[in-house]
Amino acid sequence: MAVRFQFARTLCLALVLGTAGLAPAWAQQVEPPGKQKKLPEAPAKLPKVDRTKNLDFLFGALKAAPDEVSAKHVEARIWAIWLQTPSDTAALLMTRAKTAVDAKKIDVAIKLLDSIIKLRPDYIEAWNRRATLYYMQNDYGRSLADIQQVLVREPRHFGALAGLGMIMQEVGDEKRALDAYRKALAVNPHLEKIPDQVKALTEKVEGRDI
Repeated sequence: MAVRFQFARTLCLALVLGTAGLAPAWAQQVEPPGKQKKLPEAPAKLPKVDRTKNLDFLFGALKAAPDEVSAKHVEARIWAIWLQTPSDTAALLMTRAKTAVDAKKIDVAIKLLDSIIKLRPDYIEAWNRRATLYYMQNDYGRSLADIQQVLVREPRHFGALAGLGMIMQEVGDEKRALDAYRKALAVNPHLEKIPDQVKALTEKVEGRDI
């Protein structure tokens, strides 16, 4: 149980960190207060590019990446696109939410994310970060609701899929946890720690191969 709790908290940190943590954060231990990685700033206003085509290309490149270093570069570009917003106001509020999280003012951060979501309900990273903060408050119901909103808008969001698996594993629904982790790996085969979770859950849920 202690190992699962540590994994869950590490994964939670990774979901919040976004581009600052990237996949390596899944394997990192949570640092003591004052030493945690800083959250990334919200990017500048989204340039006029075909976001969908860019993501399609990058997800293809992520699956085809020949090594972990290449995969991390592609993953970073995906996170950068997810973090972009066409709204200057949303970008400013996202920066303030980051500052609030850094100061451990989680309730303030959630209220700021509430405002972003009301302003730009299509901004999936606001949903994703709020889901993570709800998880940190042990509010699994609201966290799962926000994860659903992320996945409706972007079914390939491997961070949200991994978060779903984490929550399902914590509440004891190992079958759904395994399904979520497998979906995350199908999108991003280079996620760290998740293959170990899949292996362990596969043995528990489906039994060992004869």
